Amino acid sequence: MASKKQAPFDAVSVLNEIESKFEVVQVLDLDGNVVNDAYMPDLTDEQLVELMERMVWTRVLDQRSISLNRQGRLGFYAPTAGQEASQLASQYALEKEDWILPGYRDVPQLIWHGLPLTKAFLWSRGHFTGSQFPEGMNALAPQIIIGAQYVQTAGVALGLKKKGKQNVAITYTGDGGSSQGDFYEGINFASAFKAPAIFVIQNNNYAISTPREKQTAAKTLAQKAVAAGIPGTVVDGMDALAVYFVTKQARERAIAGDGPSLIETMTYRYGPHTMAGDDPTRYRTSDEDSEWVKKDPLVRFRKFLENKGLWTEEKENEVMERAKEEIKTALKEADGTPKQTVSQLAEIMYSGDMPQNLKEQYEIYKEKESK
Repeated sequence: MASKKQAPFDAVSVLNEIESKFEVVQVLDLDGNVVNDAYMPDLTDEQLVELMERMVWTRVLDQRSISLNRQGRLGFYAPTAGQEASQLASQYALEKEDWILPGYRDVPQLIWHGLPLTKAFLWSRGHFTGSQFPEGMNALAPQIIIGAQYVQTAGVALGLKKKGKQNVAITYTGDGGSSQGDFYEGINFASAFKAPAIFVIQNNNYAISTPREKQTAAKTLAQKAVAAGIPGTVVDGMDALAVYFVTKQARERAIAGDGPSLIETMTYRYGPHTMAGDDPTRYRTSDEDSEWVKKDPLVRFRKFLENKGLWTEEKENEVMERAKEEIKTALKEADGTPKQTVSQLAEIMYSGDMPQNLKEQYEIYKEKESK
């Protein structure tokens, strides 16, 4: 009896099947209506209001920081408007003892994790005290090297596991960061050792000016988790409730010993990549900007809260005024901080003996600064 001939393996069909599994998790539509109860997080009215307050406060901080940068009163700054839900709702799902390993756009998460705003301003100015975090604040300074925080997160998470801690390490990068080698090494290492890590890709569609479709042929960035053997989720990054839900789920999975997760938040930055000369009008159209403005995370969440009778224009104005006052106070404190000296730069760069040529320069500057 002749055996039945097996159909040839079709790799393309397998790929298409995998990609079809990655649907976008969403809770709210653009009018703030709940469209999927299955993903509705268990948050009290007070927590919902607190999350909205943080988002409004951070939008004010972004607007003020852009102005301060243009005035020459801040140094490096990467705008955050449009990414508040992605950043703050994910941080809101953490516990105080969890670790954050941020990219350079992720200062808001650090602030709400315990970083004084004055420190954030000093970090932007390149002052070494801006990276000296308060005792008990579990975080690293924002990483400038694209994707490097992914490898560091794998290590921190493994350390938490070895110490028996019921905590996680979360990290963030952009869609451009997912094209870096450190990205793959980090998620693979964490997966192999079942380290309690949460890897977030904030897909704002552009790596500076390079569109996402020119970085990878993959339909989603979340599907890159498959190669590492970990769950990957695509979430509406302009929907605070959806972001909170998937992050909380990833955290629960991690502390249960089931290993890391990869989350792709579909979001958008309304401003330039950084304030260091980037002009988004050269690579983004006004029509594209307009479409994403309709998805503004603050507008959507505001409508949701207003429908529940939890938010008013008066309440929002109060938060905005409080933010302005706190920013003013923090800026004054930063301005009053003694300027960093050349000798201090040398001292904090070397824990032991300096090279002879630098030691000679150090002595010269030390003498000048003492006069």
